[in-house]
Amino acid sequence: MKLDPSIIRALSLDPAATTVATHGSSGFNATAKISTRLQDGKQKQFFMKTAPGKDAETMFRGEHASLNAIHHAVPSLCPASLATGVSDDGAAFLVTDFLDMSSRSSAGGSSRGHSGMSLAAKLAKLHITPAPIPNEHSKPMFGFPETTCCGDTAQPNEYMESWADFYAKHRLLAILDKCERNNGKNAEFRSLVEKTVHRVVPRLIGDDHLNNGQRVTPVVVHGDLWSGNKGKGQIGVEGPIEDVVFDPSAVYGHNEYELGIMHMFGGFGKAFFDEYHSICPKTPPVEEYQDRVSLYEL
Repeated sequence: MKLDPSIIRALSLDPAATTVATHGSSGFNATAKISTRLQDGKQKQFFMKTAPGKDAETMFRGEHASLNAIHHAVPSLCPASLATGVSDDGAAFLVTDFLDMSSRSSAGGSSRGHSGMSLAAKLAKLHITPAPIPNEHSKPMFGFPETTCCGDTAQPNEYMESWADFYAKHRLLAILDKCERNNGKNAEFRSLVEKTVHRVVPRLIGDDHLNNGQRVTPVVVHGDLWSGNKGKGQIGVEGPIEDVVFDPSAVYGHNEYELGIMHMFGGFGKAFFDEYHSICPKTPPVEEYQDRVSLYEL
């Protein structure tokens, strides 16, 4: 297997000291491990995804920004993304720090790693860290600087000041529009989605209602956090074994938006959520928490 020269350039590697081999598997792209010797003699590994087409370019740009948004807030929670672009042979690529999830790295050791934090504590820290202020804005906004993909579904993320408006327009109505493009229109289905947008969304997460009318602060949300996108692993060659997440589809949003997929697909028990909410409390009105999580499952 040969490493494309554009990736050599993007990572500033020595071709004579670098090898690449197929590693792992994915339903959307080819995956590989890059091994190299740095100028100081140390060994370093990277993880690479490649795939053809414009859709792959969009997916990788979104994942690159998502990983780095999470890594910036909680460095031990996921690997950093180091490069994305289009190779000389025309394929889109994404290169990240190597995440070793082999049985050797993940079988033993404390689940809290050297960070001293469980996955619940890391996710809570992520969700209490305010999002950065986007360029050309004066305060944190709901949205994200790149289009992201949940599976193969592209999600628009243009910034909006209102979380309720963002969720209605860029999640519920965006998915409805894609469904109609792919499968044709269905009047009953459209009516149900529009009723949700115009009645349920304002009732549960409207700006004058959620958090007692005090708008929630945008935070980084992984966006596709289910049991298949978490595990234990070692970031880099010498890093500790940590609870980690991967394959994000991030957005700066309401932290409880994360919990919709987590509850829907399972893999996170009562003890996890008890620890999480001891650090990141449920948003008022607390008695509507489960209704909001159900809304975010849509």
